Amino acid sequence: MLDLKLLQREPELVARALADRGSSLDVAEFTALDARRRALLGEVEALKAERNSVSAQVAERKRAGQDAADLIERMGEVNARIKALDQELETAQAGLDDWMLAVPNIPHESVPVGRDENDNPELSRWGEARTFSFAPKEHWELGEALGGLDFERGAKLAGSRFVVSRGWAARLERALANFFLDINTREHGYTEMLTPLMVNRQTMTGTGQLPKFAEDLFHLADWDYFLIPTAEVSLTNLYAGEIVDESELPMAFAAQTPCFRSEAGSYGKDTKGLIRMHQFTKVEMVRYTQPEASYENLELMRGHAEALLQRLELPYRVITLCTGDMGFAACKTYDIEVWLPGQGKYREISSCSNCGDFQARRMNLRYRPAGGGKPLYVHTLNGSGLPVGRTLVAVMENGQQEDGSIVLPRALRPYMDGLERIA
Repeated sequence: MLDLKLLQREPELVARALADRGSSLDVAEFTALDARRRALLGEVEALKAERNSVSAQVAERKRAGQDAADLIERMGEVNARIKALDQELETAQAGLDDWMLAVPNIPHESVPVGRDENDNPELSRWGEARTFSFAPKEHWELGEALGGLDFERGAKLAGSRFVVSRGWAARLERALANFFLDINTREHGYTEMLTPLMVNRQTMTGTGQLPKFAEDLFHLADWDYFLIPTAEVSLTNLYAGEIVDESELPMAFAAQTPCFRSEAGSYGKDTKGLIRMHQFTKVEMVRYTQPEASYENLELMRGHAEALLQRLELPYRVITLCTGDMGFAACKTYDIEVWLPGQGKYREISSCSNCGDFQARRMNLRYRPAGGGKPLYVHTLNGSGLPVGRTLVAVMENGQQEDGSIVLPRALRPYMDGLERIA
């Protein structure tokens, strides 16, 4: 959520930011809603002041033994008007709140202006794409041939965009998750967490999934719970409504969880394989920082995600998302895309974002400055470190051999009891 005072003081700045994002929201609508709310609030406060004054006059007349019927009648009129205005004010405030919850974050000044993914500049590359003496296969072909991925039984159990992993594939997914957690906790300083996979409406609203992206979520209607689309939701909300001491910052958390996404709007995209599933496992990284340290922490988090891919010897590139391609809550995002030889292209495997104080304002998460003063909003950051399924895809496609076997990265072999090859 944006700072209300920023919208009131600098509506032109917000309007430009929304235009850069390609948002259809009109700041003039906010200005009208806010003006209506403030006018009602002013009228209510004036009437309440009058009521207090009249009440004092009534008491004074009664003490003097004088008739106060006219004043009492006036108080009745004022009370009725206040009650009616309070209802109007509640409606006006709700309309303003709805608008505020729908407006995306303002891009950082370093974010390139662009319309969509075609305008995302490449920042760097790591590793050389392997050359093959044969036509490389896609991961689902390898997985089915080696008996590790069973899409047919996944569809029988649940429907499309589900899979059953068997034997070596199930074990390799577990190995990847353990590898990610070990590096993130032992070397990168994250505290491992295990959080609920279902959260309430308030928690989903805190990170920005609600109300705007309700169609992307799986909702348990009878309980009004939502299955998490990422552990970012639960990790970022851990301290919602609280004030932490500055000495505790930065905080860094990592969690391995299943993630659930409806993939609304992705009809026809990645219908085969593990790239776009309704259920997948991911290790998520979340950081809380002071405002002045958040962009330094963004670079740090991006480095942590890159380090995992380097350990796995997987070629990748880093791109900076332009204004039109960034997520709703982000003010700056790096996407890391891994090379998939079977597809002959780079595909997203990690997205690292600084959300500034946008999420903290929605969930009222603040810190108490060490030097004193009023509490300030923390900055929140999140990043994939890493998704298990997409990393499995990259390991399989980059490690494939002409005979159909898969050579495992050296870093994973200790997690597979020394196994070097899937055959």
